Amino acid sequence: MIGAIGALRRRRPLAPRETPLELAPWQLRGLPVCASTETELDRWLAQDPRLVGDAPLPAPRAVIARRQRFGRGQQGRPWCSPAGGVWLSAALPWPAAAATAAAPGLAVAVGLCLRLEARGLPVRLKWPNDLLLPAVDGGGPRKLAGLLPRLRLRGGTCRWARMGVGLNVANRAPVGAVALAELVGAGRADPLLWCGEVLAALEWAMAWAGRPQEVCRQAERRLHLPDGPIHLDGVDWRPAGLATDGGLRLVAGSAERVLHRGFGAG
Repeated sequence: MIGAIGALRRRRPLAPRETPLELAPWQLRGLPVCASTETELDRWLAQDPRLVGDAPLPAPRAVIARRQRFGRGQQGRPWCSPAGGVWLSAALPWPAAAATAAAPGLAVAVGLCLRLEARGLPVRLKWPNDLLLPAVDGGGPRKLAGLLPRLRLRGGTCRWARMGVGLNVANRAPVGAVALAELVGAGRADPLLWCGEVLAALEWAMAWAGRPQEVCRQAERRLHLPDGPIHLDGVDWRPAGLATDGGLRLVAGSAERVLHRGFGAG
């Protein structure tokens, strides 16, 4: 795994709609197995003397594991991470004014959608952090990837964004999920190749972080809305799209509210 990291840099260009942006080279660490890439990234960041005080992250970095023994999803739920998938945690340079920047989860989701669509996959975004593939047999959509976004804040200033990514590639997918091998064939489901695609998606997110309205527009085009209402505070709300800050707009008659899902700091 470590010896193959250099191959991840040889990716196809980003989507043609991307605004050119000079990004510092990736710092990458590859592991055959670990408890959690989130834990490994925490340790790496804590040990970097350049990141003391209020210093921003100078370059994107990612920890990539062939498999995780105790992968973490949203709200601390276990994430099945066997060999064959893409399991990584990344720290990304991000605009200091996070309140006016794009929501990192949406930005990365759009970037990954673009990479998947380039391979002919009609992926959809299930708010706030899952990518789905519509079923072709009349069943429900199946989960292809999950994202775990967080922001590292200090005194209201964002020092960097954190992103955990799990993408089913050649691994056996859990019930209700799907792996790329089933969709594109085993010969095109190389985890190393798709790891490069995930890094390209993260680069797209960094390039567009300062364009929250465009990120939301791109995300809303791919939004998978639930069929039924969302019941909150005794009211049945109908999902109606995305707010400019990345929240889910809900309407009930003439009333409207925005639902946010926080993932904490990291």
